[in-house]
Amino acid sequence: MADIETTTMPVIVDSFSAHDFPNFGFFKFGVPVMDGNSWNLPVTPDMGEGKPGDKTCLICGDRATGLHYGIVSCEGCKGFFKRSICNKRVYRCSRNKNCVMSRKQRNRCQYCRLLKCLQMGMNRKAIREDGMPGGRNKSIGPVEISEEEIERIMSGKEFEEEEQQEASSTTNADGSLSFSTQANGMGGIQGLNGVGGLDLSSLNYGSLSQGVLADKSQGSNTYMPGLPSYGNAHSMAIPTSMGHLDPQSATLLDQLLRAEDFDPLHTHIMVEDDYEVSKHELFCLLCKIADEMLFRQITWIKKLPFLSEISISDLSTLLTNTWHEISFLSALCVHKPQLFGEFGSIILKYQPTNEELEQFSDDGMEIVERTMYLSGKLHQMKITKEEFVCMKVINFLNQDVKNLRDAELIESVNKRFWYACQDYIEAQYPHQPTRFRELMMCLPEIRYVTSKILDIPIEHLPLLFKAIMHSCKVNSGHPSICVSA
Repeated sequence: MADIETTTMPVIVDSFSAHDFPNFGFFKFGVPVMDGNSWNLPVTPDMGEGKPGDKTCLICGDRATGLHYGIVSCEGCKGFFKRSICNKRVYRCSRNKNCVMSRKQRNRCQYCRLLKCLQMGMNRKAIREDGMPGGRNKSIGPVEISEEEIERIMSGKEFEEEEQQEASSTTNADGSLSFSTQANGMGGIQGLNGVGGLDLSSLNYGSLSQGVLADKSQGSNTYMPGLPSYGNAHSMAIPTSMGHLDPQSATLLDQLLRAEDFDPLHTHIMVEDDYEVSKHELFCLLCKIADEMLFRQITWIKKLPFLSEISISDLSTLLTNTWHEISFLSALCVHKPQLFGEFGSIILKYQPTNEELEQFSDDGMEIVERTMYLSGKLHQMKITKEEFVCMKVINFLNQDVKNLRDAELIESVNKRFWYACQDYIEAQYPHQPTRFRELMMCLPEIRYVTSKILDIPIEHLPLLFKAIMHSCKVNSGHPSICVSA
């Protein structure tokens, strides 16, 4: 068992760096990357508002990191535009649709931010091609679209027509539906260089079972490759019939249960009752928790039954793009009592200033509300350990992640656990025909929430997590573990 690390507050530290937390990338994004139709400039952690000689974002005036979807923009506006288009979001402006866009005010009105993205020429076509194999056209530039088309996009009419066209194109002659893989549009942790220096080359294949399970015959089942994007999640059908739990499914579930670490986190903090935790101390605590949770995901990968089938490169790519999602899922399901109990009591001792409260954005409120929904949903369903490990591995094996060398293999392996999960639920909950669908619908929601968290300014994270802890604790009545025996 790993040594238990105990930290006593108050902690007197003048400054800290990435060296204090090996996986500090959870909170710091800035390593140059190539991302589809984007090229990124080198960015330093202390970057702020545009410095002399720097290019500025045409949307909000922040420091630009490259040419994204046709125009010079920052990472924040690039991600916002991509999510808005991929998720087919329709916003509303509570003012006169002319809100000021700046680095500090850009999160106050999503409607005006998207409106300016379109007016400045951000290219929707570039996003679509970005998610298509072989479709990354680096020469795509800004576009001019009419006021009428902008209005159709802002009102959602354009998205409605596209959905109707997609629905008609996926209907077969016999009236059944066929599904196509679609990029989820959530992206990953931009700027993580191998997840804090992660090196998976030391993975030991020899210690693992070399038995490779063959794919189950689909028979009459319709398999949906990959998870749908957040915007499409509630409109896509989920396969519903696979039969009773067979030995193959039982074996897969047993292997996943053996790979998972259900022990409490080893980071322990002791705080006096009347001590007021500072913003810096809370940030240090969050970094320690994130560091340990990432380490657990790396250890988990080394124990997965399909380790010998997938290349080290693809495993690294998958972890880089999904570790924040599977850590978030683990936090809600496995570590909820500890996070809401021991850590929650510490986080609630942090008292934000009035200035910090005023800067809390609408995006922050959306994160809190959606986390409350997910926490309540998982608590209400009382998901089992078997369901949790299936959800986790299905989310990890996301073949839509960019830069995979063998996406088809990832999809094939994903399919095994998709069927095993469905098989288990049908055997254990025969009177809950929608349970499998409800569980799978939680995954795109988790992807969406974690993508929003990555857009929150680093200095606002302590307040964000305080708000999450307070809101979820109030609404749940008392923290209780979601994963039941």
